[in-house]
Amino acid sequence: MSFSAIIFDCDGVLVDSEKIYLEVEREHLARVGLAYDDTEYRRRFMGLKSADYIAELDRDHREMNGAGLPQDFAENLKASSIARLKVELCAVDGAEALVKGYGGAKAIATSSAPDMLSLKMEITGLGRHFEPHIYWGDLVERGKPAPDLFLLAASKLGVEPSDCLVVEDSENGVRGGIAAGMTVWGFTGGSHADDGLEKRLSAAGAHAVMASYDQMQSHL
Repeated sequence: MSFSAIIFDCDGVLVDSEKIYLEVEREHLARVGLAYDDTEYRRRFMGLKSADYIAELDRDHREMNGAGLPQDFAENLKASSIARLKVELCAVDGAEALVKGYGGAKAIATSSAPDMLSLKMEITGLGRHFEPHIYWGDLVERGKPAPDLFLLAASKLGVEPSDCLVVEDSENGVRGGIAAGMTVWGFTGGSHADDGLEKRLSAAGAHAVMASYDQMQSHL
């Protein structure tokens, strides 16, 4: 299968950060009285940029508790996440080998905030394989599941959206890639993947679901 470019999500696709985020987030949410079914939480929130995520949580907190989130919630959540990332973060198994070996155009399109993205690239060393084509959610008006970020990446790469492959691990990301008119492969190789992720990514519209970078390589 031939593509003019591959556009990778970051968290859970290139860097194995989603398990860390999920644990930290659930701890902080419990402290403010927000509880969610695990599958529904992943479906709603994974893949959203930070501002959209906090806004959704604040809306839920107002409905459930009659007031918005504590003013320091986002700051404390970010600080806890950074502390864990600095100690535990690593690249997803096989990611660097595939990215380094792929000779075509490639980009990162992630909802991650730019400072957090820089930290992840510094820790894992993956950024050098993509520069300058690293794009984050705040660069566009609408984050995932809107197509805007993927369309920006394609434009910067100088390729048609229909010639791009998107690799995503979240339903919101898959929907964004589909809305952009791109081929989308779901990815379940991150340590956060649960038993239902493959089914959910397929239901969101993924054209295929890959369980590892070895499997992905065999289809490129």
